[in-house]
Formats: sequence, structure tokens, C-alpha cells
Amino acid sequence: MISKIQIRVFRAVDDPEACEKFIYGHRKILEIYYGIIKITSDNNAWVKDPNTVVIVAEDPETKKVYGGARVQVFDGQTPLPIDSAVSKYDQSVTDYIQNEYKRGGTCELCGVWNSKEIAGMGVGSHILTKVAVAITSQLHVKSIFVLCAPGTVRIAKKHGFEVVTFLGNNGLFYYPKDDFVATVMEFKDVFDFQNVQEPELSKILLLRNNPDIVVNEAGPKGTFEVIYLMNVANWEKLPAK
Repeated sequence: MISKIQIRVFRAVDDPEACEKFIYGHRKILEIYYGIIKITSDNNAWVKDPNTVVIVAEDPETKKVYGGARVQVFDGQTPLPIDSAVSKYDQSVTDYIQNEYKRGGTCELCGVWNSKEIAGMGVGSHILTKVAVAITSQLHVKSIFVLCAPGTVRIAKKHGFEVVTFLGNNGLFYYPKDDFVATVMEFKDVFDFQNVQEPELSKILLLRNNPDIVVNEAGPKGTFEVIYLMNVANWEKLPAK
């Protein structure tokens, strides 16, 4: 098992090389394990979008990317990936996202993946979700969306997300293919932690208050060191495009 991982957060436009590694690794996982060659929200426009924040799990020395996620901040005009993915099934998702934007800003956690090298360590759905929630305090947003596969709905709920039951079929959509089911979930207020369970709550608060920190994490396969580098450099709240 890998003994040390670096979790690094940056704007997509500030590190194109890491973004390319992210894209390659994510597509490889989708193709090999899920047979998904192309999905609706899978395009590379986010690489040049200053509103995209990237989270990578990488080797601290070689910078090999083992996994990652994106936090796409809504600018009021450019659709979030979740909108592009499911609005064809339920157009009310577009209006709902706009309302959340007006309520204080919103974003989406998307593109979550991990390679086989770190599979079973708890990095993918667990650590990356905590980091995404933790960094929202830097991004000037009120809420965060996520589109969950069936196996990750329970994990998202532990981290404070709730099913948006009035969208789709009680929150359910067929995505990214007709034989896959996905659930729309939202963390309604990223400064209200009443729905976050322990020990997730303690870890999110630790990371939010200490964006650069080294922690020994315990996963299903044992303990490993994580170097968190979560200050989002060069970030500012940008006007709508």
C-alpha cells in the first residue's frame, strides 16, 4: 500500500499539466471499469475555466496523480456539469441551480475518481468529499451539489448532503448511461453542519481551519500519511461571464 499521499488544491488554469494527468486517469477508470467512453458532462472546457478548482491525490515527490475531483463554481451563466447531465430529464434543475446561485452562490463536486493504486484506502469518496466541503469556505458559495452513484449516496449523507427529492424521480436520474442510476444531492448551507455525522464533522472542521496540514489517515487497508495543501491560490469571486 502507498504510505504517503499529497492532497493538493488549485485553480485549473494555474496547473494545466496536473489537469492533463487528471483527465487521463479519470477517462482510463471510466473506460476500463465502467465501459463509459464518453459522458454528457465530460469535456475539457473546465481546464481553461478560472471558476474550476481541482483536487488531486498525488505522489508528493513524482506528482503522479492517483485520483482527484473538481469543484465547479457556478458563475451564473455557464451550466454546471449536473445541469448538462440531467436537465434533459428534468428542466427544473436549471432554475433550481440559478436560485441557489442568487441565494449566495453554489458549486458542484464532480469528476471524483481514484486509480487502482489507492483503491480501498478511503481516498476517493471519503477524503475528497471532506476536502471539497472544507474548501467551500474559500470559494464564496453557500451550497454544493453532487451527483452520486448508488454506492456513494450513504457516504454523501454522512458528509451533510441531502437528496434533492423534488428533482427527477425523487432525486433519481439515469446517468451516465440508461442502465446507471444517479442521485442528485446538495449540501444546502456549507456553514451549517447539523446534518454532518461524526467523525466526518471533526475532520471537515480540522481541514477547514488548517488548510495546510499533515495527518495520519486510517483507511480500510491501514494507516497512511496525507499532506494536505488546500489553500486555493489566486481565487477571487468572479463576475458572471
